[in-house]
Amino acid sequence: MRSTIPQPRVIWGVGLNYRDHAAETGRPLPEVPTLFVKSPSAVIAPGAPIVIPPVVMQPDYEGELAVVIGRQARDVPRDDALSVVAGITIGHDVSARDHQYTTGQWSWSKSFDTFCPLGPEVVSIDEVDLDAGLAIETKVSGEVLQSSNTSELVFTVPELIAWISQGCTLEPGDIILTGTPAGVGAARKPPRWLVDGDLVEITIEGLGTLRNPVKRIG
Repeated sequence: MRSTIPQPRVIWGVGLNYRDHAAETGRPLPEVPTLFVKSPSAVIAPGAPIVIPPVVMQPDYEGELAVVIGRQARDVPRDDALSVVAGITIGHDVSARDHQYTTGQWSWSKSFDTFCPLGPEVVSIDEVDLDAGLAIETKVSGEVLQSSNTSELVFTVPELIAWISQGCTLEPGDIILTGTPAGVGAARKPPRWLVDGDLVEITIEGLGTLRNPVKRIG
């Protein structure tokens, strides 16, 4: 099942972009954005299952604010960055932690098929107050595991657009996943991995709720 959002040309991810998440990992705040890409083939719609293959033993959840680019843009000044945004939505940066930690390759370990639910809809930035911050919450099978606010972002949406577009052209439909807050499964003691039958619900203030069940195969 494809997302209600057209399949993007590219999905940019940002690591350690919440102050509370950096703190739970014991790492210093990054001085510049830490970027990776997710494969567009990972995108699925709200309600579609996140399929965990037999080779992934440590599947993790990451609720995120997602930015949808609205027009071609390059070398965008930070003060003009929001003018290239079509809207915002909710993203789920599902991550195979065992593969991530073994290889150190963020892009590959986050690009498995179905590992990027997006939705439920794209909301105009005029309808929310990004400057004030938006509450973000992730529930797994009814348990609140992430609860934060986008005011915790290290690099804001305009800063990310300005940074990524340095010599790199953004196209309409491109997605920027802005990072995840504290509470990821890998940081919990004991770790909390996604299991067969889980339901992941990511809610962002003003954007609704993205829901996807988890299905393990093999």
